[in-house]
This record gives sequence, C-alpha cells and structure tokens, in this order.
Amino acid sequence: MTFITEEIIEGVGDTLGLHPERYGQLVEEFQASQPELMAFLVSDDTSFLTVHERDYLLYLGLVIWEAVRQKNPKIALVKAEQIGKAEDTNWQKLEAVKARTFRERMDVFFVDYPQEDLLAFVEDVLTPDEESPITKEGREALFVALKTLIDVIAVEQSQKTS
Repeated sequence: MTFITEEIIEGVGDTLGLHPERYGQLVEEFQASQPELMAFLVSDDTSFLTVHERDYLLYLGLVIWEAVRQKNPKIALVKAEQIGKAEDTNWQKLEAVKARTFRERMDVFFVDYPQEDLLAFVEDVLTPDEESPITKEGREALFVALKTLIDVIAVEQSQKTS
C-alpha cells in the first residue's frame, strides 16, 4: 500500500495556493479521468450545502486526488456503485456514533484506517472554529464525502494491488 503522507498533502495545498491557475487545470484533469467521482462531488445531493461548502468540497477533493495521484499516477476509474457503497458504509458508521463533538464523532473512522494522514487532513480542515463558515450539517456531509473519496481512490485501490 502506498501511504499518502502529511508532507505530500501539504505540498499539494501549497502548490495550489502558489499557483491558482493550476486549480482549473486540476478540475479538468479530474473530470476527464474520474467523471463519476466528479459527479459525486458536485451532485444535486450536495444542494443543501452552502455555496462556500460546495466549493470547499471540490477544492479538498482535488487536493486529496492530486496527493494520491502523486504516489499512484494510475488511479483506476471509480464507478458510481463503488462510491455509493463506500458512502453508505460511512454514513452508517457516523450515524451509529453517540459522541457529541465533531472530533469525538470522527474517532471511529481512525481505527485501523490505512490512510490516516489523509483522514487527519480532512478532520483538521473541517474542525469547527469561531471563524469557520461551515455549518454543522455541512461539516458532517463534507467529512463523509471526502472520506468516501479517500476510500475509493486510495484504500480500495491499494487493497486490490496488494
């Protein structure tokens, strides 16, 4: 399994911050290589999210995808069935958690998770603070969507090749 480190993730984020023109190029590359994942990230199912939350979901999805792609340039085409199955599993796991705070609710996802740095990145950027424009409902939906993305492009694919 190829582990995606915090340094790789930060490098992708830094590159996008320093080269905003790269964002549009990544969107096009992502759409061309993973059309069903792109559809998942921008679907009508996310219509309850704020505009900022939808934009942030796409941005974070691109950071994750590019970080994974740097270590595994041949990410297999992900199909809607895989996405749906992983998403359902993640929602079921989240709904079973009784904890109240966001971080405590996320703990269940870290148990034996093979891509801990990617998951920690998602948790960190979504952790509530006084300046965050992300809603409570949006935060959990973003987490599940991004966890699903990691599952299908990093975890499942590495399990198939090992």
